Amino acid sequence: MISQIEIVLPSHPRGFHLITRTVLEQINELPTTGIFHLFIKHTSAGLTINENADPSVRVDFEQVFNKRIMPENESYLTHTMEGPDDMPAHIKSTLVGSSVSIPITNGSLNLGTWQGIYLCEFRNHGGRRKLVATVYS
Repeated sequence: MISQIEIVLPSHPRGFHLITRTVLEQINELPTTGIFHLFIKHTSAGLTINENADPSVRVDFEQVFNKRIMPENESYLTHTMEGPDDMPAHIKSTLVGSSVSIPITNGSLNLGTWQGIYLCEFRNHGGRRKLVATVYS
């Protein structure tokens, strides 16, 4: 059986935001076993699974992505009509990816002890983000 819903997240500022609880609150019930797939319908934000306990991880992500990997205002960028954060956001979202798949075991997401689902918001003001959650059982 396959079920699917669209989830609309509230606007988040640029950064890495744990959304596991928010997403699960939108899902009626998970099957005993299966696969949970989450897809973001945007090209300037991404999804990843990572450390969910220590908030300093999010600070370090922000520093590495914005100061080391793809800073804003680089003179070689040409896609700049929507602001200096736009093209860097597209590049970062390509690196992170647009979806995650998680096994479902005993009616719960089978994440590791310290794992959570992140919305990686790469725009300064990205607005509300739409996700598609698909459950395969």
